[in-house]
Amino acid sequence: MGPLGIGGGIVTLILALIFGPQVLENGGDQSMGGDVALSPEDSAREEPMVQFMSFVLDDVQSTWARAFEGAGSGYRPATMVLFRNGTQSACGVGQSAMGPFYCPLDEKVYLDLSFFDELKRRFGAPGDFAQAYVVAHELGHHVQHLLGTDERVRRIQQQQPGMANQVSVLLELQADCYAGVWAHSAQERDKLSIGDVDEGLGAASAVGDDRIQQQSTGHVNVDAFTHGSAKQRAEWFNRGLASGRSSACDTFAASGG
Repeated sequence: MGPLGIGGGIVTLILALIFGPQVLENGGDQSMGGDVALSPEDSAREEPMVQFMSFVLDDVQSTWARAFEGAGSGYRPATMVLFRNGTQSACGVGQSAMGPFYCPLDEKVYLDLSFFDELKRRFGAPGDFAQAYVVAHELGHHVQHLLGTDERVRRIQQQQPGMANQVSVLLELQADCYAGVWAHSAQERDKLSIGDVDEGLGAASAVGDDRIQQQSTGHVNVDAFTHGSAKQRAEWFNRGLASGRSSACDTFAASGG
């Protein structure tokens, strides 16, 4: 199965960035796949974002581990790979043009740090919580993988190719809702600041298919949607945020599927 992503596309291929045992399973190796390691100056410049990404990763996964335990099941943690601007994954070469993505074959979340620059400049979604939303969304795909939802979608896409885009949208909107479920938990634990929710909603809207298509081509083709419109993405994030329950995130039931 191929990678599942948040949408969007940016820049070129030069350097990889991999930090710390909490972030990557082979944390000491800064030359993954033959990529060139960053200079000490570049590493120091990236370190605050890397530490923040690691904190969000741990917090989101702890939230889901508690939820799975409460449901009588076990949660298998995902690994996060941070890079600029291309790296190897079990789903193929990850490049900036793909945006952040989750690979179910190696159960890793791949985040190109340059995407966050683009999220701020091109899509008008700045702020730490906008970045946290991206991490939570991709980990939402990991939850779907553990639950078998992604496999269900893959079968539908193979058996009914005409529904491929439709079920892809439902999968992405559910990941947005799962990100909202984590945000609800963070809010209850007083980890959110004033304006954080607006940043999350802004980020969800910013990567809507309609906004990306409008910027890229000057027009919107609803039939080509794979992630959902700006309105849909914000609505499903907000649904998870308001309820705090993964049961509120059944996009497939809501669509009648």
